[in-house]
Amino acid sequence: MSAPGRPLPEVTPAMEPFFAAAHRHQLVAQRCSTCGTHRFPAREICSSCLSRESSWVPVSGRGTVFSRAVMHQSYHPAFETPYAIVVVELEEGARMLSNIVGCAPADVRIGMPVEVVYEELSPTVTLPKFRPRS
Repeated sequence: MSAPGRPLPEVTPAMEPFFAAAHRHQLVAQRCSTCGTHRFPAREICSSCLSRESSWVPVSGRGTVFSRAVMHQSYHPAFETPYAIVVVELEEGARMLSNIVGCAPADVRIGMPVEVVYEELSPTVTLPKFRPRS
């Protein structure tokens, strides 16, 4: 018996530009049009200056592990444990919750340099993930 397919994220109207870019293998984040602060996930108001003006802009896809956790319990049969969940601080300052691939979960360290890679979950949904940068 095979495991059920991976659950897909809900593509909300606010996050649609992010998922459309990921499908093209491009990483984007919101940038405040007033102060230039990058933010993720999408939100209506900039936490730095309270502006409501923003746009989605390409980001480098390079960053460092800001925080990490290793999951040892499976909450869905499609996820094989253990796996690492990380918060990546991008070079541009935004922080993204994601997974680390290409590295044993026990080897993931805070401050580890990482770069974006993409996993196609379905014909319409592609997720950015991160791997160690050499």
